[in-house]
Amino acid sequence: MGFFSFLGRVLFASLFILSAWQMFNDFGVDGGPAAKELIPKLAVAKKHISKLLGIAIPDVEVRHVVATNIFLKGVGGFLFVFGNSFGAFLLLVYVALSSPLLYDFYNYSPKHPEFTPLLNEFLQSIAIFGALLFFIGMKNSLPRRQHKKKAPKAKAN
Repeated sequence: MGFFSFLGRVLFASLFILSAWQMFNDFGVDGGPAAKELIPKLAVAKKHISKLLGIAIPDVEVRHVVATNIFLKGVGGFLFVFGNSFGAFLLLVYVALSSPLLYDFYNYSPKHPEFTPLLNEFLQSIAIFGALLFFIGMKNSLPRRQHKKKAPKAKAN
């Protein structure tokens, strides 16, 4: 059981680790292709949040957002492989913050051709979020291994 659990964590975390590695290699001076994709999405999200809260939202450096994503995916995935709950928590934070931003199906009408693929990607992220919650819940519900105390030997008379 232990090997299959480890293999499952490796396969699951490889999604995040390989993505972080690719983003790191493409980062460059401007943040790479990920930054170019995020710029318009961040602008729309900033406008929505600003309108909703009624206050001006300060500008966010896109390179910092991409660097944060790389950190969350890379470190979270690495820690997750070894069964660390904090790694799962980092991945949860990444999925919770990035999914509504990257897969903004809600900005399109259902008749728009981009709606369905974005909705599908968003639902896959929700499934990943649920799997991470399940992992954390199972990790916290399992009793910790306790060392067996040796029973004192009776004295022979």
